[in-house]
Amino acid sequence: MLGFFTFTEVTDPSAHEAYNAWHQLDHLPEQFTIEGIRFGQRWVRSPRCRAAEAGSGTLLEPFHYMTLYLMRDTEVLPPFQALGERLWAEDRFFRARRAVLSGPFEVVGAWAAPRVAISAGAVPFRPAHGVYAVVGPAIDGERLIDTHGVAGAWQFRDEERTVTVAFVDGDLWQAAAELGPLCAEHGSDLEWAGPLERVDAFRWDWFATLTPQ
Repeated sequence: MLGFFTFTEVTDPSAHEAYNAWHQLDHLPEQFTIEGIRFGQRWVRSPRCRAAEAGSGTLLEPFHYMTLYLMRDTEVLPPFQALGERLWAEDRFFRARRAVLSGPFEVVGAWAAPRVAISAGAVPFRPAHGVYAVVGPAIDGERLIDTHGVAGAWQFRDEERTVTVAFVDGDLWQAAAELGPLCAEHGSDLEWAGPLERVDAFRWDWFATLTPQ
């Protein structure tokens, strides 16, 4: 199985609500028409999330949203790319956005907290308040699931970096406070680490104070 990540910057500060409407009501549903797409979800790096981060490097400093698709295998990549090209040609691709990091990552680890009583493979499909993501070094998954509020974690790797996603069904901010010191142990290897909030339909006002009036 593959995880396809996109860390997205919305380049127009007034366009966040339009971007969210496009992604949640148009773009994301289309992905599930592709055979082999098993999961797709997006989370927001809200101002409150920024305040709770453990670290951020130059590459990922601008991003506002993280999207993750779980794909059956590499054979899903060509139709996934073809759909993107078709939507772009139909003028159904949001233009005021930039992917600061995007691509497929191999799934290399999965863990579930004993209290949730489900398999590690089922964790992403379980409702959660948000996630805590770590980009750069490989984080010990066993330590993550020992954290209060973490239901489980998945780990992904490409040739350059590891991305670990902890799924939080408890208090996201308490989990972030506990996970921050663990991530900080990795020092300069840390490209980014912090909480990301769940994106709920039609509730897209995290950046409203940044929008010119």
